[in-house]
Amino acid sequence: MVSNYLLLVAAAVLMFPAPARSEEWVIPRTTYYISADQQKFADFPPPPGYGSKKDKADLAAVLDWQGRRTPEDCARANSAAHAGFEEFFGDISPFPRPLPREAAAILGRVKTETDGAAANVKDIFKRPRPFLRDPALEPCLGRIGGMAYPSGHAVISRLFALMLGDLVPDMRKAYFSRAGEAGLDRVIGGAHHPSDIEAGKELADKLYRAYKKSPAFRADMKTLKGLLAEEER
Repeated sequence: MVSNYLLLVAAAVLMFPAPARSEEWVIPRTTYYISADQQKFADFPPPPGYGSKKDKADLAAVLDWQGRRTPEDCARANSAAHAGFEEFFGDISPFPRPLPREAAAILGRVKTETDGAAANVKDIFKRPRPFLRDPALEPCLGRIGGMAYPSGHAVISRLFALMLGDLVPDMRKAYFSRAGEAGLDRVIGGAHHPSDIEAGKELADKLYRAYKKSPAFRADMKTLKGLLAEEER
């Protein structure tokens, strides 16, 4: 009886081995260009005070868009739910299609670090999303989790636009316009206040200035330059 039990235990160990510590227990890397301390932005300006004139105007703007938005507006906003480069800029991307693997890896690093910095600032202020503050608001983006200030979509879309604008200056206006649309869609969809979007743009500008001081970021930008489609060089 005991020997049969030991055989079953041995079989289980063989079927489900313990993960290799050297590979499976590594904490995912989130700092590529600036340090974790540089990502905190503890001095970032706060959102409008609760119940202030600007705060009330913020909620009124979201409610106004709710009354004016169309199914097409909501579909467009939902299409960028994951805030990825291709979702924002795929149709006007200066890179060959499909997106080169090396370019995707760099843009992925930028998104990881930028999302982390935005999350740090969100955690400072913990501003609730507008639909949690006013029962009249029904977001067509769904009752998503997370905090409102600043908008992560506004941060990363503008950060990408800043990069693309430096890579292809002639298209700068189009990239910034697209980033602006991405931010506004979050208000239209009911997930953010207008001031969340403005704060996202401000954070993107701060991050980009910091990234540009990083030799690793400058090297990645040089690589991206070499990966542009032939007609964009």
